[in-house]
Amino acid sequence: MMVEWIDRKQLKADVKTLLADAQVSPKAMTALYLALLLVISLVDEWAGGGQAVTDRNLLGIFVYVLAALLNAILSAGFVLYCMAVRRGERAEYLTLFDGFSFVGKIIGLEIVTAIFVSLWSMLFVIPGIIASYRYRFALYNLYENPGIGVMEALDMSKRQTAGYKGQLFTLDLSYLGWSLLASVPGIIQIVLLYQAVFQALYSGSMSPAMLLQEAESALLLPLWGRLVISGLWSLAVSLFYVPNYQCVELGYFETAKRTSGVGEDAAPQQDPWNNGMGPDGLGGL
Repeated sequence: MMVEWIDRKQLKADVKTLLADAQVSPKAMTALYLALLLVISLVDEWAGGGQAVTDRNLLGIFVYVLAALLNAILSAGFVLYCMAVRRGERAEYLTLFDGFSFVGKIIGLEIVTAIFVSLWSMLFVIPGIIASYRYRFALYNLYENPGIGVMEALDMSKRQTAGYKGQLFTLDLSYLGWSLLASVPGIIQIVLLYQAVFQALYSGSMSPAMLLQEAESALLLPLWGRLVISGLWSLAVSLFYVPNYQCVELGYFETAKRTSGVGEDAAPQQDPWNNGMGPDGLGGL
């Protein structure tokens, strides 16, 4: 397999031009996508009362499952929109719901991927990280061709990402600053929480119930208020980088398809790593 070095800066510049020429505004599509995710999150929080899934009543569990399905559908729709942008095609706002017809496969693929990554993580942290990049393109393969099976999508990703995991890791690092900026409200809450807990523990005069109350009051706002502020802040920041990031990653996916010969519209090539150990040092999973 031929591995191509991807000029990340040039690809980002090309994507910026593509997004500027998109027939449906990327910022408007991203705002709608993230706003729907925020609403789903708030409804799920309301139904669950801030409790873990195992502690919820039937309504809370039902809303949790429904929220997971809607999140999967919207995520697929947003990627499909970005794929259309890269092809110069028009994708309407209803594209966000195009994943509805194969949401079962999407959920199944996400579950199987999580299991595989968890199994590799049991060995050590590094194999788990490598595995997560190994299956990075599995969902993209399914989005392009919903007719394939879950294991086929995973196998395709395994062959596509061979030789590209390091470049994908570098790509993620290049957007780390944006991710941290989008997480500022959450980071502030964590700092305030730990500060309150340490102060309470240092005083040594508080019961566990008083400690929890003190920690909650240190967060300044009730849970709903924190969720809304965090969500709106993340939405505002994400408008400036999420469409670009998604389209750039799809550029990596297209390069990996072309050089590996694996994927929709890619010419098949013989895969020397199809049996046994691959070039990333991981086996058949």
